[in-house]
Amino acid sequence: MFDAITWIAVAFAAGVVAKRYGLPPLVGYLVAGFMLNGLGAEEGPVIAALSELGVTLLLFTIGLKLKLKSLAAPQVWGVAALHMVGMVAVLVPVLLAVGKLGLPHLAGMEYGPALVLAFALTFSSTVFAVKVLEEKGEMGSLYGTIAIGILIMQDLAAVVFLVFSAGKVPSLWAVLLFALVFARPVLSWLLERAGHGELLLLFGLTLGLGGAEVFQLVDVKGDLGALLLGVMVASHPKSGELAEALLGLKDLFLVGFFLSIGLTVAPSLDMIPTVILLLLVLPLKGFLFEQLMLAFRLRARTALLGALALFNYSEFGLIVAAIAAENGWLSPDWLAIIAITLALSFVVASPLNSQSHVIYELFSPRLRRQERKRRIAAELEIDPGDANAMIVGMGRIGGGAYDFLVQERGLRPVGVDADPDSVAKQNAVGRNVVQGSATDADFWHRLHLDDGHIKLVLLAMPKASENVFAAEHLLKEGFDGTIGAIAKFPDDEAALRAAGVHQVFNLYAEAGAGLAQHVCSDTTLALDELEASGAEPQR
Repeated sequence: MFDAITWIAVAFAAGVVAKRYGLPPLVGYLVAGFMLNGLGAEEGPVIAALSELGVTLLLFTIGLKLKLKSLAAPQVWGVAALHMVGMVAVLVPVLLAVGKLGLPHLAGMEYGPALVLAFALTFSSTVFAVKVLEEKGEMGSLYGTIAIGILIMQDLAAVVFLVFSAGKVPSLWAVLLFALVFARPVLSWLLERAGHGELLLLFGLTLGLGGAEVFQLVDVKGDLGALLLGVMVASHPKSGELAEALLGLKDLFLVGFFLSIGLTVAPSLDMIPTVILLLLVLPLKGFLFEQLMLAFRLRARTALLGALALFNYSEFGLIVAAIAAENGWLSPDWLAIIAITLALSFVVASPLNSQSHVIYELFSPRLRRQERKRRIAAELEIDPGDANAMIVGMGRIGGGAYDFLVQERGLRPVGVDADPDSVAKQNAVGRNVVQGSATDADFWHRLHLDDGHIKLVLLAMPKASENVFAAEHLLKEGFDGTIGAIAKFPDDEAALRAAGVHQVFNLYAEAGAGLAQHVCSDTTLALDELEASGAEPQR
């Protein structure tokens, strides 16, 4: 037990270093495992148990996020399926051809192992993509939702592989698993009453891990049980909160998985040529994603940013390789090769994603020439109609500002939000809201402001950098009306004013004044309360 705690402490230190350089902490965990292996450390039962729990919870949380509606779009399932088929079709002949040249670890490779290896390399990292999208504040953007949808499709393909890789014939009792469908109302009832604290976390653990155990009892892969139990409650309003509650615990357990990879196999110098070969495949992987998205009538910017978010290898590919090695389909050395390649792919992809908007601006003329003439509905030109005000970012603040302009000022505002679900909900309650990402330079080209109707723009996005970007592009498009924006810190206020914002509302500074004004809006009541307390009111 002491050894396991020590290994986890080392993994923590390595994860902190990785994060310091803008990389996902799992890169540090892999490096820590290799370092400990080199010092003679062994996996041990605790790390092995954490590894198994981490993978199971990962699949359960994927099930919680699985919304069939989000996967139904052709630009999601079509791109995911064609990309996987295309990459396998290219990689298998390449691996076999290079193997005939005698490259270490590929020499003598046969068709079956090459197929499994190519399949593992088709996956992109969910962890990396979510991290990038969250840091850029673009989780709800069109390219962000498409990228996440593609990743979920890939994860489902991996789950199918995991199920069939078990090599077991389900027992006759497995037919009883269909009865779980009738347990859905009970699970929803329990989730509703689990509250928001430790009971919610305990419910998630019980459902995910318990579901895996139930499936294993009838000789069905437990990971499938975890996924399906997650899907059964995915439509519940609290499924997102449950996924958030499990996030930290899942990531903690996955530390065991990444550590176990490094502790199981050690890297060697003869792996370097193979790692370089796999890294050279990355541009092909990204290019294929971009071309497929263009073929499905997405704009060049959406295609490029989506491809960059998926421009890496995946921890799921590592899981597939681990199962293949366990079944004897791949040499255990491939775990080290894929782990090293995975980490280096993050190193390559991180700066590309941090500068993705700059890259697009640099190559936009050439990229736009590749666009199809027809576009999907979410990529069409945006006409604000007869609106005379615009609110960008329709969260709680934006929604409140919208209602104020309508009810108190008699204006006709139009709202803008990047999240399609949010747009649908806003329109359902009678607000005029269009979908668009204000951090998309092309959005401002697609938005018709040249008629001069809109005289007021309020920027209510949560990040100051997003509001700065929007203000700068508003002015580039010739907007000559009033621009207002929200901020949280004094330096944000300065940046917004430098970008051309006329009025800045500091949320923290104004919240206290707003609270006092709201409570004391009835002056008579306020004075009566003061007098009753014995204080001398100021009249």
